[in-house]
Formats: sequence, C-alpha cells, structure tokens
Amino acid sequence: MKILFYDARDYDKESFDAELKDYPSVKIDYVEANLTPVTASLARGYDAVCAFVNAEANAMTLEILRGFDVKLVLMRCAGFDAVNVPVAKDLGMTVTRVPAYSPEAIAEHAMGLALCANRRIHKGYIRVRENDFDLSGLVGETLHGKTAGIIGTGRIGAALCRICKGFGMHVLGSDLYPNQKLVDEEHVVDEYVDYDELYRRSDLISLHAFLNEESRHMINDESIAKMKDGVIFVNTGRGGLVDTQALIRGILSGKIGAAGLDVYDEEGANVYQNHSGEVIDSVTARLCSFPNVVMTSHQAFFTKEALSQIARVTLENAVAFDNKTDFVDRSVVC
Repeated sequence: MKILFYDARDYDKESFDAELKDYPSVKIDYVEANLTPVTASLARGYDAVCAFVNAEANAMTLEILRGFDVKLVLMRCAGFDAVNVPVAKDLGMTVTRVPAYSPEAIAEHAMGLALCANRRIHKGYIRVRENDFDLSGLVGETLHGKTAGIIGTGRIGAALCRICKGFGMHVLGSDLYPNQKLVDEEHVVDEYVDYDELYRRSDLISLHAFLNEESRHMINDESIAKMKDGVIFVNTGRGGLVDTQALIRGILSGKIGAAGLDVYDEEGANVYQNHSGEVIDSVTARLCSFPNVVMTSHQAFFTKEALSQIARVTLENAVAFDNKTDFVDRSVVC
C-alpha cells in the first residue's frame, strides 16, 4: 500500500512515522503541497492519498485521482465536508475518516477559549508584558452557577458537558439525537431542549454540531437575537455553522459578550498557512480587533494523544482497505 500524504507538516511526519513501525505493509511519501486539482497528478503511481480538513477534494480532484487509479482517500480528520462524497461514490472510490480522536482535547480547548475570552486573559497577558497592571476593561463573568448550552452532544459535546458540570454549571443539551445516558446515568446534562430554548437560557453556548446544508449558518442574525445579552459564544466545530458577519454584528451590539473561535467560515485559504509577512484584508483581522474575541487556528484537536490516534486509525483504515477487512468503526464515508 503506497500512500501519498498531502500537506505534510513536521508534526504529521513525527506522529505517522512513530506508528508506521507497526504497519510494515504501508509506505508513505510526504509532500508539503495541499490536495487540489492542480496537485492531484502527484498521486500517479499511488494506491491512496491522505488529506486533511483544508483539502480541495472536489469533483475535478477526485476524477484526476481516479484517472491515476487511486481508489482510496484517507481523511486524517473527523470531518469530510472537504470531499465531494457523491462523486467519490460514483467513481468507485472509498473515503475514510477518523471518527473520534481525543474528544477531550477539543472540549478542553473549547473551555479554554471560553475562559480566555470571558476573563480577557489574552488582554491581561499583553498588558503585563508591557508593565501595565491596570485591570480596567478586563472584568468577566463567574461561570459557576451559570447555564451552559451545548449544541451537539456527541463525544466532543459530551466531554464539554462533563467539564461544564465540573465548573458547577447547569447544562442544557440540544441534539437531533439526544443521548439520554448523559442525563440519566452520567448526570452531566440537566435537560435536553430545542435550539430556541437553549439560545434563550444559556450564558455560554458552544457549538459541536455536524455541518451539512441544514445546519450551515445555523448561527445567524435571527438565532443571535434570541440569545441572552452578553452571552459567551464558542465555536470549535465547523466554521460554516456560523454566519460570520452576523456574529460580528452580534459582538458590536453587545448581544455576544465574549467569543472564542477555533474555526470560522472564511478560514479555508488560511488554515495552517503563515501569512505573517503579508498585508491582507481578512475577517480574522477584524474579529481579532475586538478585545472580547479570542481566535486560534483550527488547533483544538492539537495534542500529542490526538495526533497519535489520528495516525493509528488512518493506518488501520489503509491496511483494512488493502486486505479487504473491516475498517475502524464509523470510519467509512463511502
């Protein structure tokens, strides 16, 4: 099994090379280029390609890959919205993903963003570095006793429910398929409610919903208007869940009192890219200009444990495809 690994970074190589010793039948070649229609031709002679959330696995890319007899697309992430799945299926290609890797890592990052934005920790840090010890403008809210609204209570959302409950918060869940065990057995969700009630009652809202056409821009002017004044808003799910311009309007109006964002709708061209030497007109720059907003670059998953799990599951899926055996549970997209 020969795999061409796109958009390879040092940490990718380290984590995959560490696991490769247990998979002698797999050979990986790493390239820095991202997977796009232009770079798809690099996969000539390979059995599979490995890509990440910022790939452009659209119809043209997949058709080029299939023309070179590539039959397997290994997404080393949980999301697969970067892949045109219907086209892949029509072409007879298999697409796999890593359905769950260290959900606690993402949940911990979500709470870290909430705390940082709410208590203005980032602003306080900058002030102290400049020998400014003034506290003006840094006041936040105590989370203990407040209400957390978790939209999407899968593995990541459930992990955040446990964290919020540990903070002494009342936890509301909202999910198309509620996990009643979180209520009856773990007691980390106090009740499941619909979106509107969650918006109305929550002091902190965190997104962990799946992105599809129905959920795209579920956070918009209308939904933000239903939220409490000064709500703490966190998104470590998918950028497309939020209408960014509506979010900015909510921040400017004071409806959103603090925001922690690891993803945003317009991030595609910037994910994992270094533009520090450039002058760019970006929505990121505007969001970062607000003192009550904290942004990170799609790094919520980024722990040693998560990288190891991503490598292991991806390699197991590659071997399963090659040996025509069962894939890792819930890994197959098509």
